[in-house]
Amino acid sequence: MISKEQIAADYKHIQDEICAALEATDGIALFEEEIWEREGGGGGRTRIIQNGNIFEKGGVNFSAVHGHLPHTIKKALNVEQDDFFATGVSIVIHPNHPLVPIIHMNIRYFEMPSSFNNATPPVRWFGGGIDLTPHYVVEDDARFFHQQLKDVCDRFNHDFYQRFKVWADNYFFIKHRDETRGIGGIFYDRLTATDEISWETVFEFSKALGRTFIPTYTELVNRNRDKKFTSDQQQWQYQRRSRYTEFNLVYDAGTKFGLETNGRIESILMSLPPTAKWVYNYQAQPGSEEEKTLSLLKKGLNWV
Repeated sequence: MISKEQIAADYKHIQDEICAALEATDGIALFEEEIWEREGGGGGRTRIIQNGNIFEKGGVNFSAVHGHLPHTIKKALNVEQDDFFATGVSIVIHPNHPLVPIIHMNIRYFEMPSSFNNATPPVRWFGGGIDLTPHYVVEDDARFFHQQLKDVCDRFNHDFYQRFKVWADNYFFIKHRDETRGIGGIFYDRLTATDEISWETVFEFSKALGRTFIPTYTELVNRNRDKKFTSDQQQWQYQRRSRYTEFNLVYDAGTKFGLETNGRIESILMSLPPTAKWVYNYQAQPGSEEEKTLSLLKKGLNWV
C-alpha cells in the first residue's frame, strides 16, 4: 500500500512542475509562496500569481492536513471515525483576457484509520477533476479540452471519461441559475481500488490527471492570448466571473470542507476572481456571442 507520505510528496512535486510551467507561460509574473500551518494539524504551501501578462490572479496550492473531523463533516461524509488525513493540489486561474478561459483543477487524497478495536475499517480514497469555464465558449477549444481529458482517462480505464464527465456536469451546476458553471470536464470522488483496478493504478491516474493540466491549459492560453477584445467583452468576462463566484460560495464542497475543518481562509478563497460584476437582470442580445455561450452552458453536451 502506498503511504500517505508518498502521496503528499508526489503531489508537492506536481505543484512545483505546474508553477514553473505557468510562470513560463505568463512571461513576467512569478508565484509568491506562503508556508502555513493549520491549528489542529498539518499545513501547506499557498502559491499565488497576480498581475501578469495573461494571469490576473491564480493559485496553485498544496496542503497536507490532519486532525479530528467536525460532526458536520462526519455526517456529510457518512463516516464514524474522527481522525483524518487529507492532501491535495488545488488550482484556479483567472486570466485577464476574456477569450482565455478560467480553469480549475484539484487532485486529492483522503484517509481515516480504522476505529477503536478495528470495529470500523479504514477509509481511503482519491478524488479530483479538471473543469473549464470559458467566458465565451469556443467549440474547437471545448472539443480539444475534452479530448485531452478523455485521452488521460482512457489510459487507465475506458469507462472513466463518460462516468466522470457526467459527474462533472451534475456537480458544476448552478442550480439557482439553471446553468452549468462552464463546459464541465471530469470530476470524481471516493475513487478506490476494486477488483478491476489496483490501488497503485488509482494513484497513477490521479498524478496523470494533474500532469495533464499544463499541456492542456497552455495550449488554450496560447490559442487565444493575442486576440483583440473590446471593452464590452471585458464587461461580459466580469459578468461570467460572478457566476463562478456564486458556485464556489454556495455549492463547492471543497470550500465547505476547508471552512468546516478550520482551514486557511486565504487559501480556501483564493479561487475567487479579483473583479466580478452582478448586472441586474442581464439579457444577452439575440444572435450575439454572449447568447451563444449561454445556450451551451447545459448538461449533457457531447464534445468528443
